[in-house]
Amino acid sequence: MMTRRTAIAAGIATGVASLAGPAFGSSMFPVVETAQGKLRGMTSGGVQIFRGISYAASTAGANRFMPPQPVEPWGGVRDALHWSEVAPQFPGDRRSTYADLIMVDRNPSGMGEDMLSLNLWTPGSDHNAKRPVIVVLHGGGFYSGSGNSVGMDGEQMARFTDSVVIAVNHRLGAFGFLHLAEFGGEDFATSGTVGMQDIVAALGWVRENVSAFGGDPERVLVFGQSGGGAKTSVLMAMPDARGRFQRAGVMSGSALRMMPAELASATAKRLLDLLEIAPGDVRKLQEVPWVTLLEAQAKLEAAYRAEGEAPGAFAPVVDGITLPRHPWDPDAPAISSNIPMIVSTVLDERSYRMGDFDMTEEGFVAFARERLGDRAEDAVAAYREEDPGAKPFLLAARLDSDRTFRKGAFTQAERKAAQGDASVWTYLWTSPSPAADGQFGAVHGIDVAPSLYNTRGALNGSSREAVKLAAAIASSWAAFAANGDPANDRVPVWPAYTQDSRNTLIFGEEIAVRSDPRAQFRRFW
Repeated sequence: MMTRRTAIAAGIATGVASLAGPAFGSSMFPVVETAQGKLRGMTSGGVQIFRGISYAASTAGANRFMPPQPVEPWGGVRDALHWSEVAPQFPGDRRSTYADLIMVDRNPSGMGEDMLSLNLWTPGSDHNAKRPVIVVLHGGGFYSGSGNSVGMDGEQMARFTDSVVIAVNHRLGAFGFLHLAEFGGEDFATSGTVGMQDIVAALGWVRENVSAFGGDPERVLVFGQSGGGAKTSVLMAMPDARGRFQRAGVMSGSALRMMPAELASATAKRLLDLLEIAPGDVRKLQEVPWVTLLEAQAKLEAAYRAEGEAPGAFAPVVDGITLPRHPWDPDAPAISSNIPMIVSTVLDERSYRMGDFDMTEEGFVAFARERLGDRAEDAVAAYREEDPGAKPFLLAARLDSDRTFRKGAFTQAERKAAQGDASVWTYLWTSPSPAADGQFGAVHGIDVAPSLYNTRGALNGSSREAVKLAAAIASSWAAFAANGDPANDRVPVWPAYTQDSRNTLIFGEEIAVRSDPRAQFRRFW
C-alpha cells in the first residue's frame, strides 16, 4: 500500500516532470554536427537550447578592429550550455524606473572580447524540418545590450511558432565602430563597421549551419527593436549581407543615415589623444587592455555631452566599402529591394527618456515651444484634441515620438513602398504598459517581449490581454518569417503599406487595421 510519504513524493515528482525536462524518448543533451564541429545543447520543455555558439574567433589582440575571423574547427564534442562573454560596454545603470523594468543590467556572463557568439532555440534538430528562422538583433543602440539579455530569450517563441530562433552577440562602441582608416591605412579601412561585419558573419554561420538545427536557410527573418532595428536598417545597405536573409523587420529603429567618415575620423583622433597614442601608432590600440579602452570611450562620450553634442560617438561608418552609402537616404537601398519588410513604432516611445510624470498643462506648452517655437500652440491643441483625457506627460512623449521615431519610420516605409520591388507592412502598438501604474503609456520597447512570445517581463505582464497581444504579434512575425507575409488567423486582414492607403495594423485595445492612422500628425511633422 502507498503511504502518505510516498504519495506526496509521487505527486511532487509528477508535478516537476510536467514543468521541466525533455519529452520521453528525446535526449536531454542533444548533439548537433556543424561545419566547424559537434555541439552539445540541452532540452527544456521540448525545446533544444544551444548557448554561446562561436560564429567567429575572439576579437582580442591582433583581431581587434579587424573583420571577424573564422572559428578553428574542433574535434570531439564542444558544450554549448553556457552564455558567452558579452561585448565590452558601460554597465547597465538602474537609476531609473524604466531601466529597472527592462532589466538593463541583466546580460548573463561577463564582458570580454571573445563574444562573437549566438544563442539558438529549436523545437528539434531534424535536417529535413526546414522551419522558418528568426534572427533577433538586440537593442541598446550601437553601444550596449547583448543577445544573452533576458529580452532576447527565444525559447517560448520557438515552442509557440515552431521556428528556429537565434540571438546574436557582436562588437559595440569603440570596439565595433572606431574608424581608423585615416590613421591605419588599408589594414584598418573597414574598422568603423566591424560590429556590423560581425552580424554579417553570424548570418553566414546561419546559412551554413541552420539546417542541422532544423531551420531553413532560405527563410531567414532578421529583425530587432531600437538599436536592433537600426542594425537591420544598416544590413539592408551592406553588399556582403546580400543573400543571407530574406525578410527584415525594423521596430522603433528606422535608421536613415549613419556616421560620415570625416566625423568618425575626428572621433578616432580624440580617442587616440586620450590614450596618448600617436596617429601613426594605431596598432598600439590593439595592445591596450580592453578595460582601458572602454574607460577612454566613456571619457570621450562624457566630453561630447559637456560640449552639447548628442551621445553616441560610435556607430557604423559610411566607409565606401562595407557600407557604401547611407542606408536609407536619399532612397531605399537597391541591393535589398527584393526583401519584404515590416516597419513599426509604439505610441509613446519617448516616455522612456522623460521623467516629468507630473508635468502640468503649462509644462506641456513649454515643452512644445522648445521644439516648435511659434507652432507650439497649434501642436498642443491638436494633441489635446486627439486624446482629451491623456496626462500632459504622455502628450509630450507622443509629440516627441512623432518628431523622432515616427518621422523616421514613415520615411523608411514610404521609401520602401516607392521602390516597389517588395512589400512593406507597418504597425503601431498603442496598448499601454501596466507597469509603474501605467505612467509610461505605450513606451519604447513595449513590443519586444510579445514579439518573442514572452509575457513574463515587467513592461507587459501576463494578463489575458497581454497574452492575446503576444500571440497576435508573435504569430505575425512567425508568418512573415515563413511566408514573407505576416498574414495569420490572429490578426485581421493586413494589407501592405502603400503611399495611397498607408494601411497600418494597430495593436491596442482591439487589433484592427486603419488607413493612415493619426494622419494629421504625420502631415504636421
